[in-house]
Amino acid sequence: MRKLSLLSTAVIISSLTIFPLTGCSKNESADKADKNQASSVKKDKSTNPLEILSYAQGYQLGSQLPAEINTKQLSTGIDDGKAHKDPLYTQDEIKAAFENYQKTLAQKAQEGSQKNDQFLADNAKKPDIKTTASGLQYQILKEGTGKKATASSTVKVNYEGKLIDGTVFDSTFSRNEPVELSLGSTIPGWIEGLPMIKEGGSIMLYVPAKLGYGDHAVGSIPANSVLIFKVELLQVK
Repeated sequence: MRKLSLLSTAVIISSLTIFPLTGCSKNESADKADKNQASSVKKDKSTNPLEILSYAQGYQLGSQLPAEINTKQLSTGIDDGKAHKDPLYTQDEIKAAFENYQKTLAQKAQEGSQKNDQFLADNAKKPDIKTTASGLQYQILKEGTGKKATASSTVKVNYEGKLIDGTVFDSTFSRNEPVELSLGSTIPGWIEGLPMIKEGGSIMLYVPAKLGYGDHAVGSIPANSVLIFKVELLQVK
């Protein structure tokens, strides 16, 4: 029986990071799709622990998959692999598909990089936007009056993160659910930007890719993306 190499797995999940189920969030389009599906298909909840855990694992994976992934093909591959069937595609076919997909990704990355660079160049010209030596752009919306954070601080924040096209990839505002996190464990753009305001303050951060996730795609965030955050600093610990 022919076996698939790790190359085939990389095509699907090389850019994925599986987060705890409670930490998953969806953008507005995903929420709409879920609501539409929920209204048309009623799912019976199981009390079987294994079925619940199986669903949870599938939910985690599904919430992090790139939009381009064909979930029917993914499901077929999982079923065939679990049943130890011969794969539908040869190693040569998989390699060719991988190389073609990499070319597509490279082209998209180049186009996306040009758009992000242009956004930052245009944004820097606005009178209320300041740029640091690292390239971080920011606008202080409210100074605040409490303590300032450092990289070693634990902070309680509300935030919204979006891409330059307006796509919101995460928002504690929409969930009405502030979060506590170690500032030093966040992206460099946050580590530099949050100490610019005090407790009770708020700031807009325009984070170049090199201060965000770099050339790595994370969930629905493409590689080399500029990240735009509105952050309210509620508490410094």
